Parts: sequence; structure tokens; C-alpha cells
Amino acid sequence: MTLAPFGARLHTALETRGRLCVGIDPHASLLTAWGLNDDLAGLETFSRTVVEALAGEVAVLKPQAAFFERFGSRGIAVLERSVVEAREAGALVLMDAKRGDIGSTMAAYAETFLSPDRALFSDALTVSPYLGFGSLQPAVDLARANGCGLFVLALTSNPEGHEVQRAIGADGVSVAQAVLTRLAAENEGVEPLGSFGAVVGATLAEAGADLAVNGPLLAPGVGAQGATAADLPRVFGDSVGNVVPSVSRDILKHGPSVAALRAASLRFVEEIAAAVKE
Repeated sequence: MTLAPFGARLHTALETRGRLCVGIDPHASLLTAWGLNDDLAGLETFSRTVVEALAGEVAVLKPQAAFFERFGSRGIAVLERSVVEAREAGALVLMDAKRGDIGSTMAAYAETFLSPDRALFSDALTVSPYLGFGSLQPAVDLARANGCGLFVLALTSNPEGHEVQRAIGADGVSVAQAVLTRLAAENEGVEPLGSFGAVVGATLAEAGADLAVNGPLLAPGVGAQGATAADLPRVFGDSVGNVVPSVSRDILKHGPSVAALRAASLRFVEEIAAAVKE
């Protein structure tokens, strides 16, 4: 079955389920807070519970691959099951793996997450452009062919990000703006929403860049990192209508109760809807 373009599917999911992406981040402190051991069994219980609670409710689930990979092949097997079960329940899965390389290696990363016949096939993937935006071309091509999306790191929420992202090139354009301009070109003329998005932190004092890429803007930093739904219009300006806020710890801390996880996600959906009036 050929998938519709990711941008169109995401637009529908946001309209029907609300504007929210929830991370699946089974790091040790959260496992402990849930009363679980920091081992494979704890990982499996945590992931299964989050998927059960939220995959039928929220628009996007975003597994952080590193927290599964640290358990080796058995952890990756848990990730594979989580992806399949989340997608079966109707959530779009954004694999947060931040892959970035060149040539055949980038092509292999793309195949891992963006080929329908692979066990980790996801609706979208986070990627890093800092070997040059053109290095992402294998992922761009495969995503477009298979109805998937990419979220490209542009203006991230970590304080170190400005060292690279705000750097000014010989043409007088910042690195971040160059990335955003390339994304706008990939999405040109696409309706209702392009499939190639940017990662732009909600914690930024200001974007300081043109965010009109005609694609989704993944906004980490809401919740535990200090940003609130009310900050979104200030940071994203006229592009706030394309923002996809991402929340992890401030929802996951309510587990292992399925009901509490759902209630927390609904609160964020309502807060974001009130702040982002379209």
C-alpha cells in the first residue's frame, strides 16, 4: 500500500487528534520513577504502557532511539514492537534518531527507518544537516518515494546549538537560515503541508530566522525544559500554525497510570489549542 505524503497525513492527524507530539524516552530516571528496574523488562513495560495509553489518542509519538539502543539488540526489538503497535493504533511515529552522514552510509540510515519492508519503518525521522544539507539527499529521496517525512535540526533547544546554528556564512546567511531555505525549496507548492520539517526549540528567546518553510516545525522544549504553550506564538510568529509541540517528561512523569498519561496529554492539547489560535 502506498502511503499518502507525510505532510498530508500529519495535517489530518493534527486536525483530528490535536497538536501534540509525545516522546517515548525511557531513560533510567523515568524507569525508576515508575517503580521499574533499569533493565530490559523495565524498558518493555514502560514502552508498552506509553503506547497503550497514547497511541490511540495523540497525533505523533516520538521514540528516542538511544534509550532503546543502550540495551542492545533486545532493546531494539522492543523499539520495533513499539513502532508497529503505535502505528497500528493510529499514531504517526517520528523516530528521533538524529541521523546524519554521507553517501551510502546516509542511504543505509534512511533505508533503516524509511523503507516499508524494514522492521523500524517509521512515518518520519529526525536528521542532522551538519555535514551539509546535500548529504541528506538519500533520506530526502527515500522519504518522498515512500510517503515519509524528515525533521531537520535547524534551531535546537539545547544552549550549545547556537555555536553552529547561528554561525554566519560567507554569504551573510546563518547556518540555520540556510537549512530553513533548503527545506522551503523541498516543500515549495505542496498542499496542505510539506513533508520536510525543521526542529526549532520552543525555548528560544526568538527565532531570528524565516520559519516559513511550508512544512511542520517540531518544537521541543515545552514542559520540563521550561517553555509553555503560551510561548509558541512569540517564538514562531506567523508560522505558528505549522508548529508541532513536543512534550516528553511532563507527560511521562504521570505514568505508569494509563489514565493519568492520557489526562496529561489532553491538558497539553487543550493548552496548545488555546495558545495557537488559527
